[in-house]
Amino acid sequence: MNILVDENIPYGVEAFGTLGAVRRAPGRAITKDMLEDVTALIVRSITRVDESLLTGTPVRFVGTCTIGEDHIDKAYLAAQRIGFSSAPGCNANSVAEYIVTAILALAQKHHFNPADLKLGIVGVGNVGTKVWQKATALGMQCVLNDPPLQAASQDPVYRPLTEIQECPIITFHVPLNKGGAYPTRHLADERFLAALRPGTIIFNTSRGAVVDNQALKGALRNRHIAAAVLDVWEHEPTPDLELLRLTDIATPHIAGYSFDGKVNGTRQIYDALCTFLGLPISWDPRPFLPAPPLPELHIDTEDPEILVKTVLKAYDLAGDDERMRKIFVEGQGQEGLFFDGLRKEYPVRREFFNTTLHLKEEENPLKAVFSGIGFTVL
Repeated sequence: MNILVDENIPYGVEAFGTLGAVRRAPGRAITKDMLEDVTALIVRSITRVDESLLTGTPVRFVGTCTIGEDHIDKAYLAAQRIGFSSAPGCNANSVAEYIVTAILALAQKHHFNPADLKLGIVGVGNVGTKVWQKATALGMQCVLNDPPLQAASQDPVYRPLTEIQECPIITFHVPLNKGGAYPTRHLADERFLAALRPGTIIFNTSRGAVVDNQALKGALRNRHIAAAVLDVWEHEPTPDLELLRLTDIATPHIAGYSFDGKVNGTRQIYDALCTFLGLPISWDPRPFLPAPPLPELHIDTEDPEILVKTVLKAYDLAGDDERMRKIFVEGQGQEGLFFDGLRKEYPVRREFFNTTLHLKEEENPLKAVFSGIGFTVL
């Protein structure tokens, strides 16, 4: 069996090589010609998988090592009886750590205490739930919005968008739905943004088109929106450079790119392909994982900024932002190639649980905060 794997999938050869012959290719460069002898296609979010790619090929299974599925024509796959699996939740913790880190970085920059602010979370699936848990650990009150979950559960914990619009910080964690009962394309459009409180901070780590980029640009220009943290962009891989300049934090669709999250995705799709083929699950990624770069830290709890310092030491978000902004010089005229290059060459980022924190005081309240956002605490 031949298997084609996106070259950015970690351990793609090691995992899927236990099932067949593996070839690797850049995700945006995958074409029908490459699939003429391929049984299983393993991709990430940048490869559009539909009839135009698959018709006339022997592909019988498609896996995407991502939470999102909007790049996959699932109706076509079902009609052709082609097996499919995504990796729900694989990088949810990675995205939630990105959000927490960005909140703390903005709090330091703009001189606010996160515990004094409400966080509006739009979309409370795997990622939104993790964000909720970690933001609560920071002392934030969270307002949740998820119409599909509200309709299914009738749980009053889910609030209308009008309540979200009253929150000083709003973060989006929804799939990109262009139609259906719950469309999300341009969910945050000009009207939505105009209804926000002046000085609101916007986060988007879901899909670029969930937030109308032109409307957001206007709201940032007139300072109705105080700050924006964008990891996703309309028309990727070529972001709006004027919008990028206006953001406080800009990154190239890597919020979910922790090494742990990506390996989780590989493992989930490997397991799914084994199940599809009726084969035993035998590959284990743990022996392959590198040692964490920051295995432990001793915490000075008397430092009033120790929380943000520790988080930024564990995850260099400023470095991600700095590399992204080099697009203005190094990527000039080739912004798409530069954007994709940042993703392909993304440094290894381990999640917080890989770092053990040592705090002297047994009853220090910071223990619950650090533990709540994901660190191992002693």
